[in-house]
Amino acid sequence: MDFDQVFSTFRISSSALAAERTRMNVIAHNLANANTTHAPGGGPFRRNEVIFRTVLDREMGRRDPAGGLAGVAVERIVPSNAPFRSEHRPGHPDADPQTGMVRLPNVEPVTEMVDMITASRSYQANLTVLSTFREMILQTLRIGR
Repeated sequence: MDFDQVFSTFRISSSALAAERTRMNVIAHNLANANTTHAPGGGPFRRNEVIFRTVLDREMGRRDPAGGLAGVAVERIVPSNAPFRSEHRPGHPDADPQTGMVRLPNVEPVTEMVDMITASRSYQANLTVLSTFREMILQTLRIGR
């Protein structure tokens, strides 16, 4: 077993930390715009979603013939295709003049909070993995003394 294989745990967990941090940032952005009826591109704000992908050793330029797992990465951030909500608000500046209906973002705060909790727990689990692995390495070094 070579040195690179020993520390693959660090690489995998740290890539997951970065991916979950991106996910939490996107969720925070969605929540901040949950009531934005006029986005820069026109129309209401559209919820964004993070798409992850696995990263294999061969993609990282490593010579592992099995092409083992090297981590996770954010493949892309995509706008949700969920329909916008509508509410009757005749006095709103973005309301339709004939119907008084306002198109609202397709952001559901409860869903975003559940996603935030999930991302936060995943982040915490990966921190625990790193901490445990660090302790294992330290214990191994103490045994070798």
